[in-house]
Amino acid sequence: MDGAQDSLARAALADIRARLARAVADHQPVSLRGGGTHDFLRPPAGPVVLALSSYAGVIAYAPLELVIVARAGTPLVEIETLLAQHGQCLAFEAPRGSAQSTLGGVISTGLSGPARPYTASVRDHVLGVGLLNSQGELLQFGGRVMKNVAGYDVSRLVTGAWGVLGPIMEIAVRVVPAPATECCLRWPLSLEAARAWMREAGGRFSPLTGLCHDGEYLHVRFSGSAAAVAAAAEALINVASEETSDFWRQLRDWALPFFADGRALWRLVLPPNAPNLALSGSWLWDWGGAQRWLKTTATAAEITACATAAGGYASAFDANYSLLNSGLTAVQRALQKRIRHSFDPLQMFNPELSPQDD
Repeated sequence: MDGAQDSLARAALADIRARLARAVADHQPVSLRGGGTHDFLRPPAGPVVLALSSYAGVIAYAPLELVIVARAGTPLVEIETLLAQHGQCLAFEAPRGSAQSTLGGVISTGLSGPARPYTASVRDHVLGVGLLNSQGELLQFGGRVMKNVAGYDVSRLVTGAWGVLGPIMEIAVRVVPAPATECCLRWPLSLEAARAWMREAGGRFSPLTGLCHDGEYLHVRFSGSAAAVAAAAEALINVASEETSDFWRQLRDWALPFFADGRALWRLVLPPNAPNLALSGSWLWDWGGAQRWLKTTATAAEITACATAAGGYASAFDANYSLLNSGLTAVQRALQKRIRHSFDPLQMFNPELSPQDD
């Protein structure tokens, strides 16, 4: 969209290709890095770090078609600012550690914020990607409209793959109209009472975009038309008090005081109606109970067993757990390994994330 930016992007892509070619020639795997805001989860570990943040800029934006196409290194805040000028937004509410968070990093990690159960995941909004292979070729998959998505959907396959299938260089993303208004409420409620309330909330409140219990308060967020939000809030006027959107922003970015606790942080993904688990520690329930954060001193075996018995999975939310193997069966890991070999037979990209054998 900008001539000078396009020229810089072409130079950046040429530099990335040159560095990749040298790494291949030297048989040195590379670790991919965007804005570095998720390094605490998976710090670069390869002998060569391939930085992608210089390959930036919006390639195309069609507000009437609800699609934006941008390069991987484009800062997320830049995209969100552009969309806001047209009354639009990214529906998946991606977590970010700072203003350096990039679109490519968001798509590669595949992590979604508090609105995930109500507006779908990151993967559901990716229409197409440009993927760089170990030969430096930029391969295009998918398209810019939903009807172009057919066959083996590589665009969604690479979303959340943390770059192991190759660095995502360009992304076409579906955008949505920004809600006309928002209302954030909270009231004190026990965890068991909150669990019962959460089970019924989805069918009662159509503008629901956030439902979280922090151990003391039940937090509810409504977003949508002024009439729908007002009607939903009116139903809770006798129990709830209004709060700012700061809570939801901090929850999205894992910046609440809860996350600063020194104990190990675990993320459990469970059926929303799963019961309270018999694990000691401090809990924070998001996604209406489907995503549960736990600060605990319990062992990994205890946590994993409880999550599995409840129909879900658990993963330690730090650099010590296998991001790609979390919650997968042996059969799924074997399939994952074959897919990776098809895309990256030289095992060049993020070697530390190779699927582990049993």
